[in-house]
Amino acid sequence: MKKYILDLEVVENLRLHANYVLLKLTAASSLPDMLPGQFAEVRVDDSPTTFLRRPISINFVDRTRNELWLLVQLVGDGTRRLARLQKGDRLNAVLPLGNAYTIPEKRSEKLLLIGGGVGTAPMLYLGEQLAKKGHKPTFLLGARSDKDLLQLEEFARYGEVYTTTEDGSHGEKGYVTQHSLLTKVHFEQIYTCGPKPMMMAVARYAKSNEIACEVSLENTMACGIGACLCCVENTTEGNLCVCKDGPVFNINKLLWQI
Repeated sequence: MKKYILDLEVVENLRLHANYVLLKLTAASSLPDMLPGQFAEVRVDDSPTTFLRRPISINFVDRTRNELWLLVQLVGDGTRRLARLQKGDRLNAVLPLGNAYTIPEKRSEKLLLIGGGVGTAPMLYLGEQLAKKGHKPTFLLGARSDKDLLQLEEFARYGEVYTTTEDGSHGEKGYVTQHSLLTKVHFEQIYTCGPKPMMMAVARYAKSNEIACEVSLENTMACGIGACLCCVENTTEGNLCVCKDGPVFNINKLLWQI
């Protein structure tokens, strides 16, 4: 897909949590085509310690309002600078980057989308696109506590939502791979994004139950175009750049111990 360098305007900055903000952005012209699973590399201005762009998953694309949503986790000076953006401010971004999740051609009611932490971000746009094409997605979202579960009302627009929290404050207590849903329904396809240990556990579950599974890797990505080689992942096809050849991979291509 063609890549663009755009100066986006902040429409709204929503603080969803002490450590998360949702940036709603628009462009002077129509936003380019973007697929679920792709990401943007955003420039951080006025930061003395942030020299490289920051990769952020595409959370949602609202075509009716010409808006791009980016869910930003505050982890360092760069992302904290992004969290200070106000309505009318500009954000320079390169997008869309990377590949996308696979959308099945045959309609299905047994598609499971599993997200953990900020890894829930690409699941929203994926769920919307699946529902738009006649599928019925199911969401399984995991977090430390109820305060860390984000955008639940948005997810509920497109399918059933199940949750796990480590402290039991929302949904079932434990991790996503321990949810009772997984013993009750045999899904045809699983999509996941989140911390690597979580994705590895999901991949083990999928493989042991002969379920197709795609994961979105979160390796450190500096350039976004496969030039710097800092995001390389060893696969069945050799070393691949997660930013260019991913971030979405079928688990059968990964050399994880699953």
